[in-house]
Amino acid sequence: MEKKTPGGKPYSESSNPVVAHSSRAGGASDPMQYPETNEGLIRLLLTRLERISVDSYWAHRASGVRGALTKILGQMETGEAVDPASLRTNLRVGFEVLRKAAEEYL
Repeated sequence: MEKKTPGGKPYSESSNPVVAHSSRAGGASDPMQYPETNEGLIRLLLTRLERISVDSYWAHRASGVRGALTKILGQMETGEAVDPASLRTNLRVGFEVLRKAAEEYL
C-alpha cells in the first residue's frame, strides 16, 4: 500500500515498524521538520534502548538517554517547545549507544 509522507513523497507501508519509520524519516534532514515523525522515531528508539541487556557496558548510558528522550517526548505531547539541538543530540547519542551495544554481541 502506498502512502505519502507529510512532505508529499510516496512510501510503501510495511508491517516492520523499523522499515516504516526509517523510510518516512529518512527524507527529513531536520528532525523538527515533521514533529509527528520525531515522536514515532523517539518511541522506536526508546523501545530499542529498553531492550539493551543490563549486563551490557552500554546499559547505564542507554538509561540516561532514555530519560532525556522521555522528557522530550513529554514536552512534545503537552505542546511545550522542544529545543531542536537537544532533540538532534539525544537522537544521535541514542542511536550511537544502540549501535555500540549491538557491536558487543558481534
